[in-house]
Amino acid sequence: MELIPAKLPLLVKWLFPKYIWNIQTEEKVIYLTFDDGPTPEITQWTLDILEQFKAKATFFCTGDNVQKHPEIFQGIVEKEHIIGNHTYSHPHGWKTSTETYLENVKQAQDIINFQLQNATLSKQQSAVNNLFRPPYGQVTKKQGRKLIGLGYNIIMWTVLAIDWSEKTNKEQSLKNVIKNAKQGSIVVFHDSEKASENMQYALPKVLEYFSEKGYQFKSLTPTMFRI
Repeated sequence: MELIPAKLPLLVKWLFPKYIWNIQTEEKVIYLTFDDGPTPEITQWTLDILEQFKAKATFFCTGDNVQKHPEIFQGIVEKEHIIGNHTYSHPHGWKTSTETYLENVKQAQDIINFQLQNATLSKQQSAVNNLFRPPYGQVTKKQGRKLIGLGYNIIMWTVLAIDWSEKTNKEQSLKNVIKNAKQGSIVVFHDSEKASENMQYALPKVLEYFSEKGYQFKSLTPTMFRI
């Protein structure tokens, strides 16, 4: 079993109130997010499954992977999903100086912005890309303040599938989401090689389970937050 809790402890949300942990809504909506892509085959598989359920999501991409796989990135945008910044090289925020961390974020942002300039954007995907998720959920208070000052919305989570962990099997990844997701939840999956077995098992079942209960799956949009 993984020691990281699948469900966000309320104390953490209280300690970091300027970060986005869930969405206040009266609608039956869940916000699926995918970290670490774009990844060959896995991201396209994810896009195909989402399309089957008419689901929209938010993809927090690393600049390195966008640079390596621009055609996959463009496929995400073409399917009208939303893009977020997940740094260039996936550093540990707690182990990285603020200056180096911000440079890493900017490097990713420049690559993402270049690709968005060459894409046909949906009404939801603003050319101003201001969604950021820190790798490992690690960001120091100073890094967080600086990022918010630069106009970023720091998107955390309500529920982790914990699909990346070798200590979590595919049935547990599914259970993590089914048991804990609810109206307004931000759910984290990963479209990465490491997470692929668990994610590809759990995601279709999550989509089916909540669709049958009348839920919709929507993207987080760059203009929906006010900090």
